[in-house]
Amino acid sequence: MVHPDRHFPGRFLVNSMKISWLIAGLIFAAGVVVAGLALMYYLPLDMRDRSPLQPLAFSHKVHAGDNGIHCLFCHRYAPESPVAGIPAVADCRACHLFISPDAPEIKKLMSYWEKREPIPWVRVYSLPDHVYFPHMMHIRARLSCTVCHDEVAVMERVARSVKLKMGWCLNCHRQHKAGIDCWTCHR
Repeated sequence: MVHPDRHFPGRFLVNSMKISWLIAGLIFAAGVVVAGLALMYYLPLDMRDRSPLQPLAFSHKVHAGDNGIHCLFCHRYAPESPVAGIPAVADCRACHLFISPDAPEIKKLMSYWEKREPIPWVRVYSLPDHVYFPHMMHIRARLSCTVCHDEVAVMERVARSVKLKMGWCLNCHRQHKAGIDCWTCHR
């Protein structure tokens, strides 16, 4: 009987090379996964413009700051919904029929009302679809809007001042003793 390695003397070398490539491939794949997780942890979740131009020059400084209008007056869905919502044109119109009706921006507002069109606000804060951020849970936990949105009441034009990163959110959850398992924020 002939030994199987006698006809293929390099067979052992070929098998050990296959195993070496397999191990190297697994190590590389693990490195890619670790790098991807690190990027998710450190990169901002929203890469868009931090302070986009809006169709109307709405001043949070005037409304929330100077006039003391609470966030929930306009963003009234926040206590009951995952999204804070924006006021309908009718809500803005109700006040501005009497307050500064001749101001240029108010005239623009009224033209939206007359055309029966919603104001095409540009979203400032946005998270990926796989992130679940319910405003209602944060309001029930008695967190101030400023924790995530900074001092909006001093901003003429709202800017995203907090870098929404997974690590930032996790640190906040730890600080407030909130859940940090994956399913708390990921759907």
